[in-house]
Amino acid sequence: MLSTELAELKAYMADNPGAVIEDVARERKVSPRAVLEAMPESMVRLGPGSEFAAAMNDVAQWGEVTLIVHTDDAIFEFTGAIPAGEIGRGYFNLMQPKGLHGHLRHERCAAIASVERPFMGRSSAFIAFINVDGGIMFKVFVGRDETRALRSDQLQRFHALAERIAPARAV
Repeated sequence: MLSTELAELKAYMADNPGAVIEDVARERKVSPRAVLEAMPESMVRLGPGSEFAAAMNDVAQWGEVTLIVHTDDAIFEFTGAIPAGEIGRGYFNLMQPKGLHGHLRHERCAAIASVERPFMGRSSAFIAFINVDGGIMFKVFVGRDETRALRSDQLQRFHALAERIAPARAV
């Protein structure tokens, strides 16, 4: 990406931090990772994909969250507890027979983004698992309470996970 394009993307994301990441990526012909990296530094932290299993097993202890898979053709949402998993036969295997289960190609995870930003007039916090191509594998959103506020217990866990995976840089 040219420096002028990057500067324009950074300015756009500073003015529109709640923009749908995948839409911005498609419109500007960049990867979703590039969009995340262009967000204001106070809203996003990037850590290594090698923390995939640890991050997923941490999230498995949060309780009810929303997992979103956003493709060009659909947006799938699952609200519920994420099961714990383990690595075997080349996959991170979600270990439960019903509800959300499956096999994730953890080795394709190049980075993990912790994103906290406004979205549609509300605070939002999510973990984005970014693949080696710069795409978002899926996102796990901090849950909301009965007043639609972010669950404080999960937000604390989100911050702790973000700090473990991508410690804040000293200024």
